[in-house]
Amino acid sequence: MVELRKRKAPAQPLETEQKSKRILELGSASKRGPKEVKAGDSLADASGNAHHETPKAGETLDLNKVGGEFENHDGMKLRLKDLVDISKSGVVLFTYPRASTPGCTKQVCLFRDNYESLTSSGLSIYGLSADSPRANTTFKTKQKLPFPLLCDPSYTLIAALGFKKMPKGTTRGVFAINKQGKVLLRQMGGPDATFEAARQVAIASKEEKQESP
Repeated sequence: MVELRKRKAPAQPLETEQKSKRILELGSASKRGPKEVKAGDSLADASGNAHHETPKAGETLDLNKVGGEFENHDGMKLRLKDLVDISKSGVVLFTYPRASTPGCTKQVCLFRDNYESLTSSGLSIYGLSADSPRANTTFKTKQKLPFPLLCDPSYTLIAALGFKKMPKGTTRGVFAINKQGKVLLRQMGGPDATFEAARQVAIASKEEKQESP
C-alpha cells in the first residue's frame, strides 16, 4: 500500500510579511525624495522641461539651446553663447560649490596664479557657482581674481552642464568649449584636478592654433 504524504500548508504568514516589508520600503523611498541625477542622465528645469543629456567631450552643441540666463558678479545678464561669442578661441568654466570656502578659495587661486598661461591660448576663464552677485563680488575682490565670477542661483547653466547636485548644490568641475561649440572638456574633480584639466586643454588649444595656417 502506497503511503500518502501530507502537503505542508502554504506559508501565508511569510507572504503577508513580505508584502508588508515591500510597503514599508516603498514608503521609505518616497520619504527619501527624488533620485540624484547622475552624469549622462537627462536633466529638467524647474518648470519640468527636459534638457539634452549632459554634454560630453567631442560633442558639438547648439549654443542657443544650452542653459538659460545667469549673471556675472556685476549683475549683468548673460548666456553661454554670449561668453563664447566674445572669446577669442572659446571658454573654460570651472564650477565651485560655495564662494570663500577653503576648497573653492584654493581652486580660484590656482586659476588666478596661472591666468596668463591659460588665456594665452585665446580661451577665456570664468568661475561659475550658485552664489549671489554680492557673495561672488566679495570673493573676487578679496582674492584679487583677474577673471569674472558667474552667478547662477537658479542652476540654469550649472544643471545644463551636468554639475548640479540634487536637490540643491553644485559639484566642483570644469567645462571647456571652443568657438564652434565643440566640447573640449567636461570633468568633475578637486581644485588641483580641475585646474590641471584646464591647463591641458589650454596647451592643446595653443598648439592647434600655432599649427593652423
